[in-house]
Amino acid sequence: MTKPVDQKVDGFSRYRIDFGYDGTDFAGFAKQPGLRTVQSELVKALEVIFGKDNKDFSLRVAGRTDAGVHAQHQVVHVDLSPTQLKRIGRNPDVASRVNTALPQDIRLFSFEKAPAGFDARYSAIYRRYRYKIADHASFLDPLSVRYVLKLKVDLDLKLMRQAAKQMVGLHDFGAFCKPRAGATTIRNLRYIRITRNRKAGNIVEIELKGDAFCHNMVRSLTGALVAVARGRASVQDVKDRLKSANRTGSFKVLGGRGLSLIEVGYPRDAKLAEQAEKARKLRSLDEN
Repeated sequence: MTKPVDQKVDGFSRYRIDFGYDGTDFAGFAKQPGLRTVQSELVKALEVIFGKDNKDFSLRVAGRTDAGVHAQHQVVHVDLSPTQLKRIGRNPDVASRVNTALPQDIRLFSFEKAPAGFDARYSAIYRRYRYKIADHASFLDPLSVRYVLKLKVDLDLKLMRQAAKQMVGLHDFGAFCKPRAGATTIRNLRYIRITRNRKAGNIVEIELKGDAFCHNMVRSLTGALVAVARGRASVQDVKDRLKSANRTGSFKVLGGRGLSLIEVGYPRDAKLAEQAEKARKLRSLDEN
């Protein structure tokens, strides 16, 4: 494996951080005044190790998670000044040092120099999420309560799969996203897999993989699937709502408890900068 070249950004060196967290007690990832968030706790820990040479370390995340949403594997990048780099010293295990300053519901797996062109958000080519639901046919292990949504109904997985087929592909997901000024709602949803995990108490698992997901999109899509499974909406209703690209009157957004970000994918190092440039461009439904 080729050793990554030190990526300099305005005199700062970029580092990639891979980590996970239990989102139960966080008000989401992004910093919010007066609230406990993943970003605020991570920045505080980094300041303990590196000081405050640059605001929030120019931290950028692969995908912001909402309140209560977990991450089995999340990615951010940070930029360190020459002074901050000196504090790494001869101990290469920076992840362990940062972990000593973090609360127990956040753990770093690695803290490494980022390859040239790397951007945690824009260089990513896909994100993979999993939503877990315990319905009437499931047994909910008490050790999993914080990570599984409990519903006192029977879910029809056949109907859910039929509805999921309508969602897969390149679409304007405006009907399933909370709009943000200047942001597109066009996304490419590569697949939705719906199964029962027999080894985990017959839990229903909904796995979604897409190039990116806009605000509330995963929880809104899974909310639509549950509505169909409960007989409160039809497959045609989902198809019509998707086509409308209109959030008004859309399906209920499920809570964050059952949702986890489980993987962020990146291209090979030589394609990182190219992918980042591509991701920054305004999308259209005519793209290949």
